[in-house]
Amino acid sequence: MKYSFCIFLVLLLISCDATKKVPSGSYLLNKVEIDTDTKGASESDLKPYLRQKPNSSMFIFGKIKLHAYNIPENDSTWLNRQFLKFGEPPVLYSDRLTGLSMEQIRLQLGNKGYLNAEVDTVVDKKDRKASVTYKVTGNDPYLVRTFRDSIYSVDSTIYKILDEKKLLNVIKEGDAFDLEVLENGRIKITNELRNNGYYNFSKENFYFLADTTVGTHQVDLTLGLNNPTDSTLHSSYRFGEVIVNNGVSSTILQDSSKHYLLDTVQYRDVKVVQERDKFMRPAAIFYNTFIRPTRVYSDQLVERTYSSLNRLGSVSQTAINLTPVVVNDSNYINANISIYPGNMHFMQFGIDGTHAAGDLGIATDATYEHKNILKGGETFRIKLNGAYEFITASDSASLIDKSYYEYGAEAFLSIPQLLLPWVMKQLRDQPSASTEFSVGVNFQNRSEYLRQFFNLSSRLQWARRNWQVTNVVEPLDITYVRMPRMSEKFKNAYMNDSINPILKASYEEQMIVRTAYNVSYTNVSSGQLPPRLPFRVRAGIEVAGYLPRIVAAMGGTRKNTSGREMFLGIPYAEYVKTDFDFAPAYRWNDKNTLAGHIALGMAYPYGNSIVLPFEKRYYGGGANGVRGWSTRTLGPGTYNNDSLGYDFANKTGDIKLDMSLEFRRKLTKLFELAGFVDVGNVWTIKDYNSQPGGYFSWNSFYKELAAAYGMGIRLDLNFLLLRVDLGMKAHNPALPEGQRWTIFSPDFHRDFAFHFAIGYPF
Repeated sequence: MKYSFCIFLVLLLISCDATKKVPSGSYLLNKVEIDTDTKGASESDLKPYLRQKPNSSMFIFGKIKLHAYNIPENDSTWLNRQFLKFGEPPVLYSDRLTGLSMEQIRLQLGNKGYLNAEVDTVVDKKDRKASVTYKVTGNDPYLVRTFRDSIYSVDSTIYKILDEKKLLNVIKEGDAFDLEVLENGRIKITNELRNNGYYNFSKENFYFLADTTVGTHQVDLTLGLNNPTDSTLHSSYRFGEVIVNNGVSSTILQDSSKHYLLDTVQYRDVKVVQERDKFMRPAAIFYNTFIRPTRVYSDQLVERTYSSLNRLGSVSQTAINLTPVVVNDSNYINANISIYPGNMHFMQFGIDGTHAAGDLGIATDATYEHKNILKGGETFRIKLNGAYEFITASDSASLIDKSYYEYGAEAFLSIPQLLLPWVMKQLRDQPSASTEFSVGVNFQNRSEYLRQFFNLSSRLQWARRNWQVTNVVEPLDITYVRMPRMSEKFKNAYMNDSINPILKASYEEQMIVRTAYNVSYTNVSSGQLPPRLPFRVRAGIEVAGYLPRIVAAMGGTRKNTSGREMFLGIPYAEYVKTDFDFAPAYRWNDKNTLAGHIALGMAYPYGNSIVLPFEKRYYGGGANGVRGWSTRTLGPGTYNNDSLGYDFANKTGDIKLDMSLEFRRKLTKLFELAGFVDVGNVWTIKDYNSQPGGYFSWNSFYKELAAAYGMGIRLDLNFLLLRVDLGMKAHNPALPEGQRWTIFSPDFHRDFAFHFAIGYPF
């Protein structure tokens, strides 16, 4: 009944006469098209310059807002007001706006080098509707014959800076005479100078001279630099005095009678003005402030200071006032920085009902956070969680006790600077730097076993090159998994090498002592023009077991009954793991993007480990993998064992390959449509008996690649992106050879997968 009403409402909206409220003698602007023969300016490039566009249209539903607007009559009932509020009045065809659109298109073509472009219109008026077609003839574009600059004769210092950075080649000879390219070039060289001391510099200091008389459709270009009328325009600046207002209220600052409450502290070369009960420690301010006396003035240093201070949870607002001064004939920029305290405390309680595989339960958590625990912008967080589940699913009949509960706690401390030895002092002065520590415990209790997790970790993070490069080092991460109690039934079913050594390894007591390093790079830079092809690349390496191995080499370990060496009386894992991820995204225009992704990963257990720890193995499928499979249902290789049901332990591997291509189409400000193709799988690096068909071989792996296709829709709320993807299997390596190309004989029940996720898949 509910769905029938929705369908009826949609049909009602669509059936409304689109011209119902079009005045007599006027025409509804029904459709606008641009027919262009110009390679350098496509229809999508020219559409933004139209001064009149038809009513908005939604995928499948068409001009639903126009139809909604046409439903109500003249009465002002509540329902009619809602239709008018949601709806959109008809766009009426205008000769004047059509003429303006022609002129704007012609101007834009001229900006792209088509100085002799012609624009005509064909208007088809029928049934009180008007369809407009803009006929664009670009003719031959003007091309750059020669390009040179005359900057050296005006200011040799500026010339050397730009020449060293290779920024003077604003446009290439033979390229179209494109004003947008020239403008972007002015912006780039201006930004470079403003990051090299030229505080007063603006792009208007540069100009271009164009000579179009040198030949047919040719132009000679010269980049010039204006001679300064103001003596400060070509002056280079350094930062001078730096004063930081450490959370002092404006009331105290403005009342001189209360200045006795203030202290002025000199920390290194930065002055800090604060009350006796200071807001933040001067050292923390110093390491999050990149404006320092004698440093060459740079817009990037100012932006880094804003960003670094504002990211501190204890700071609600940052203000920076810059004042040019002259001292002993030298130019300086004095900086007055003010930081204002925010809310230092945060608490959150949550409770959720769970319904996993038919099992009813309840989960709850409580979080407390202090955002300035040591007066250095440190974030301290403690989180408690618990869950209880009463197992009612049909497959629970064999369980001894149909109940399960879990509880745990985590403490976390983040310090907004790098705590490194003095030998690495140069790394301390990096934006977005932090040192993090965490400790956590978790207990899983059921009748079959009691499983305990203990974790202690450390992490260093910093960014470089204007946040384009991010480094993350995990010097030491220790995880201890303990099984103090197991029932005999559980031991016989799972802790038996002859049944499944991988499953046994996931429940065995062991310690993982690891170190990791990850680096990521993006060509998108803050304060710079976005590249035509933005991309992100990430790489990482993780090594476990080296510390216990060193102790073992010194004769400080012994072996257990299984022959595994122990560290502090606990078997430890040894493995090395590497990952690589590359994700480009080509934007055709404001509405269409083609995104790609390739991810490679490999982990190798050695020495004290026969099998990789379960938590460190790769799995296939899911919302961010090959989307024709649900999470942990793909692979490894051609492995397939339906008799085991949800075979979670065996659906993992040591090698992973994922490749995706996704076309994204912006429908409205909120909604986006996507079509995708995914290819990939996971494999084992050793030939395990419990995973037949999972072993990686160069001769056959390409035949074992899974493939999926599908569509998705996204809701973009700016601060959050919600995603629904519907995937179908195209090539299923788990099926017998000759039956794997399911795209030719799809089975909806077997091949379909639904995914709901937050954020893009890559």
